[in-house]
Amino acid sequence: MSDNTKFDREFLRSALTLAAKSEVDHFLYICDTPIPPEDLRGRPARRKLVYAVTLEALAHEHQRKKVRALVIPAYDYSRTERVKVALVSALSQGAFKEGDLVLCMTGKVGRAPDTLMQMRIGGSLDDRLAIEGVKLGEEFNSQVVDALIQLALQIGQEGFEGHPIGTIITIGDHTSVLEKSRQLTINPFQGLSEAERNVLDPKIRDAIKNFSVLDGAFVIREDGVVLSAGRYLSANDDTVKIPLGLGARHAAAAGITSTTHCIALVVSQTSGAVRLLKGGNIVLELHQTARRS
Repeated sequence: MSDNTKFDREFLRSALTLAAKSEVDHFLYICDTPIPPEDLRGRPARRKLVYAVTLEALAHEHQRKKVRALVIPAYDYSRTERVKVALVSALSQGAFKEGDLVLCMTGKVGRAPDTLMQMRIGGSLDDRLAIEGVKLGEEFNSQVVDALIQLALQIGQEGFEGHPIGTIITIGDHTSVLEKSRQLTINPFQGLSEAERNVLDPKIRDAIKNFSVLDGAFVIREDGVVLSAGRYLSANDDTVKIPLGLGARHAAAAGITSTTHCIALVVSQTSGAVRLLKGGNIVLELHQTARRS
């Protein structure tokens, strides 16, 4: 065993010792390689363990062993961004609650975890993100919101046929959003039954990725039914201020979320960053370290 491997093992065991402390509610392990069984055997941390993995099959394998697991995208995020993505997924699935202390262990994709962070749910991950900001209200379906965040990350990372693209996805309060917008192009979802245009269907998420090249926004109902694509959002709110450097797409999302009860996901064409807006404010930012070419 190399010195690096020995140190990685000692680092993991030290993290498990910390996770066993009574102050810690959950141990979020963001890595596809499972913790060796001998390192978990007899440790209180096993009951607190939540895996965040990049493959559905790995998540199912952990769940089969009665260990909690969730799936996150496999893109090359920074360590802080990987923690954000995993925490948002866990929150949307109800795995954590307000006030919980989560010990998060992560590293670069495909490598042994080398970073340990503690996060208090309801506290701030950094100046751009307050975790309570993604508590969106009972009217929103957490599965739908999580699926759309993951989809937005894919659009930001992959673009369309190698070209970067940006888009807006509104969720909820669809009647008001449709009243404060107009159709720019033919709606590609028109004529489909509701069962055939729900974002929980992977085929519909693929369709949204393809139609993201269209100008305008997607309008999605709280339950995940896609009502329209290619909508021009005309709502304005002069009191809303977006950070310098963000353009018309973010201004439109800020305006519609300020004047309705919807939320909006914005994918930046320039950087691939994904921002979630609510009430005219950015409540979540996810930045990618490198786009797929």
